[in-house]
Amino acid sequence: MFLNNRNLILVVLFVWTTLSMQSQDTLLTYCNPMNIDYGHCPIPNFTQQARHRTTADPLIVPFRGKYFLFSTNQHGYWWSNDMAQWNFIPRKFLLPRHKVYDELCAPAAFVLGDSLLLIGSTHNPDFPLWMSNQPTKDDWKIVIDSFPVAAWDPAFFMDDDGKLYLYFGSSNLYPIYGVEINRSTFQPIGKPIPLIRLNDSIHGWERFGEHNDNTFLRPFIEGAWMNKYNGRYYLQYAAPGTEFSGYADGVYVGSHPLGPFHYQAFNPFSYKLGGFARGAGHGATFCDYNGHWWHISTIAIGVKNNFERRIGLWPADFDSDGILFTQTAFGDFPHYFNGKFTGWMLLNYNKPVSVSSSLGGYYPNYAVDEDIRTYWSAASGKAGEWITTDLGETCTIYAFQINYADQDVPYLGKTLGLYHQYKMWGSLDGKDWTLVYDKSNNLKDVPHDYVALDSPVNYRYLKLENLYMPGGKFALSGLRVFGKANIPLPDSVKYFTVLRGPSEPRNAWIKWKRQDDATGYVIHFGLQADKLYGSIMVLGENEYYFNGMDSDKTYYFTIQAFNEAGCGPESHIIESSFKSDIY
Repeated sequence: MFLNNRNLILVVLFVWTTLSMQSQDTLLTYCNPMNIDYGHCPIPNFTQQARHRTTADPLIVPFRGKYFLFSTNQHGYWWSNDMAQWNFIPRKFLLPRHKVYDELCAPAAFVLGDSLLLIGSTHNPDFPLWMSNQPTKDDWKIVIDSFPVAAWDPAFFMDDDGKLYLYFGSSNLYPIYGVEINRSTFQPIGKPIPLIRLNDSIHGWERFGEHNDNTFLRPFIEGAWMNKYNGRYYLQYAAPGTEFSGYADGVYVGSHPLGPFHYQAFNPFSYKLGGFARGAGHGATFCDYNGHWWHISTIAIGVKNNFERRIGLWPADFDSDGILFTQTAFGDFPHYFNGKFTGWMLLNYNKPVSVSSSLGGYYPNYAVDEDIRTYWSAASGKAGEWITTDLGETCTIYAFQINYADQDVPYLGKTLGLYHQYKMWGSLDGKDWTLVYDKSNNLKDVPHDYVALDSPVNYRYLKLENLYMPGGKFALSGLRVFGKANIPLPDSVKYFTVLRGPSEPRNAWIKWKRQDDATGYVIHFGLQADKLYGSIMVLGENEYYFNGMDSDKTYYFTIQAFNEAGCGPESHIIESSFKSDIY
């Protein structure tokens, strides 16, 4: 075979591009919560305490080789080439007649031909449907001035045959609805049809409350989303409420876009219990340009306001039986963009810290307690405030994450031009310091700044020095250091027990022997011994009350301990039947 110079150049470019895509896919890493410039709550004195950042109800739409991210009340949206670096496009989609604070609440976006279409939630059929051929710019026009369906939490789905469908609903009284939409006129074809509703008397995870105890309100069903895979339709929904750590997404499966649908045996498919970033509900499932499935969803905080929230990105997939699942074990530790866990462990959980100052009861160790709802605050936001974390011994550090808390921030809504500046120092002895990372020239808003170092470093101490805060105090809900410690892996967990009785088979009391060599534990569960898709992370305890099971199913459980070196072996598998009360 003969190659001329031109063909040789094309072959070289093809190989280089392929290798570049593969290395980008595998070497870039991310860490939840997503590090984007979240806007602040748009409503002054909104029901509770303090001003704060928030967004929720996210979706990512691949379009023209890029990714477009929309979420609630951001006065704009983001786009990215790789899902690692996001660019914000300011844009207000409300018209002058809309006299409300909400701006594009729980939006829906979909691709129609060569255009990206977008709409927000509305209780009245008056919200405009927007369209753009160049959404990397603020270049939108109105397709229809008043969309004719009053749809809250809308989601559109374009089937292979070109038919367009709309799904919507957010209520603790009514179901999720669906209706076909004429793709030329955008008028509904027929009346909306009730499709799915909650059944919390059977599905424990659908019960209202932080602990799914259903004490005073009926649970909410909301956040519809549709995917088609291997000829089957996956209608997804969120429950029981966006305020809670157990906020999750379930799925029904059918053979037609408007049903009938049956409840997938394994549910919820997106569930993030325990750890730093909790909650994985009201989201969207999509396939990236490298063929990997993802689920983007809402993370609950709920400290300064019930609706204080962030966004998380989780690897997802369909198994050989068509079961949709999401991988959330170690889901708030660094992952590669092929969905694989890096194996970099948390090095400073509840380790000693020292600080330049403290404000009131916002104690220093709240910055390392692996709880996004608690935080340390310095007395000011001035340059020179600092926090030092002691890893206990010299460790290999691959990455760190700085999660800023909103202490005394002055902002409402979306404020452009905010940024953070800092320096990260490393030391072997806590006395002599070397610069590890310099962000003194940064001009980006990085409220959950995640930094993967170009090369790992070896230190015992890391010191974060504040240079500039965009308002408020220098406050952190999590200074998280990831890497490896040179210690033995933990042993297999002993005396692992799952107690479940017939009086309330939606609940289980899970216990085990505490291990001195463990930082924490991950409980894996599922409906088959070889399909343990669910997970629970537990830190500092040797028990967990799990209230998220379906009352009519047998579950399988195993547990593994982890520490700063990695994960120990999984324990034996326990079968937990709903028919017996002795285990």
